[in-house]
Amino acid sequence: MSFSDLTVLSIEQATTLPFLTLHLAQEGMRVIRLENPPRGDPNRWVGANVLGEEGMNAYFLPNNVGKEAITLDLARDEGKSILHTLIAKLPIDIFATNQRPKDCTKLGIDYETLRAINPKLIWVGITGFGPNSNEAAYDPILQARAGLMDLTGEPEGTPLIFGLPMVDLGAGEHAYGQVMRALYLREQTGQGARIDVSMFQSAVSWMVNPVMLTKSFGQTVERRGNTHQFFAPVSVYPTRDGYIYFAIGNDKQWDALTATPEFTSLARAEYRRNVGRIADAKRLNKAIGVITRGKTTSEWSRFFSGLGVPASRVNTIRDVIADEQVRGTMVTAQDERTGTTIHLPAPVVIPGFLRESNLQLKFPPRLGEDNERVYGALGYDVVHLKSRGVI
Repeated sequence: MSFSDLTVLSIEQATTLPFLTLHLAQEGMRVIRLENPPRGDPNRWVGANVLGEEGMNAYFLPNNVGKEAITLDLARDEGKSILHTLIAKLPIDIFATNQRPKDCTKLGIDYETLRAINPKLIWVGITGFGPNSNEAAYDPILQARAGLMDLTGEPEGTPLIFGLPMVDLGAGEHAYGQVMRALYLREQTGQGARIDVSMFQSAVSWMVNPVMLTKSFGQTVERRGNTHQFFAPVSVYPTRDGYIYFAIGNDKQWDALTATPEFTSLARAEYRRNVGRIADAKRLNKAIGVITRGKTTSEWSRFFSGLGVPASRVNTIRDVIADEQVRGTMVTAQDERTGTTIHLPAPVVIPGFLRESNLQLKFPPRLGEDNERVYGALGYDVVHLKSRGVI
């Protein structure tokens, strides 16, 4: 069975679950997002109204390319019955939800109920704190609780959140790995699976170094701004026209750097080993900043490249988009109605389905735009269902 033979039904909203099902759509799976009428996913209404129509705002678009969309009121018994028919008759291979656990049984979407309908179903639940907690959670709350904010920011400043919703995205990535594992096991055993992903546990699982240092050795891990706890010099330094970030990862690189006319003044005995540079990192970084102000960012980029020292200008998002490694691998989706094309970065490994489609996916769906196709194919009177508010 290929990925294109698989169907995913997802009751999804916000970011973390749509990010997972985006990956599944990029693999070629049929992904149907199920939303509650009449407004659907709250993210539909967030961000600029870039298409000039309600419910297709900018924040909703990127994580929902390649998908279909249907509506269904699961608060009604009729809605639950229709959902169970979808599970059985489409049939659905993967069911996913990021509803809070207390709502799953109430809506008829809990694992036991759906497994009884389709024993081969792979059931995925992404929650803030696991299947036994109904505590509400948003990405920045989880960044705070998981300790990520305690590691981010200047030493004398306040804790900061990351510039992206890393907990949302990370939980989606972790769930993707578990789905692929479950699909492999199903091929071997014929059995479905239940996958529960805690966003909190997902975030904490990245903290292997800080947790070990704190728990095992009693060390204190603190915010370090742009510097590194174990290596120096590592930071952002001012240039004549901007900034350059470079990182010295070993003593050999330091020797190569201080052998140049530009940095020979720092070839001191106390800096020969990394431990000495770490001990005096604040003063060392200040001295480097004086030197780096003497050239432009482009000049320093060529300089460090020639030494084999990792370095980069601090790019804007526009700079990233223009990078030749990004520019040629953008995923696109064009709206037939407005002619609008949206562009997304490709996944880290481009799946065969995406390559075969020339990196093009279906434009994000309007609310309920696939009701006729999905429900009609199963014999439902879509006009009648809509008139009564069931869909």
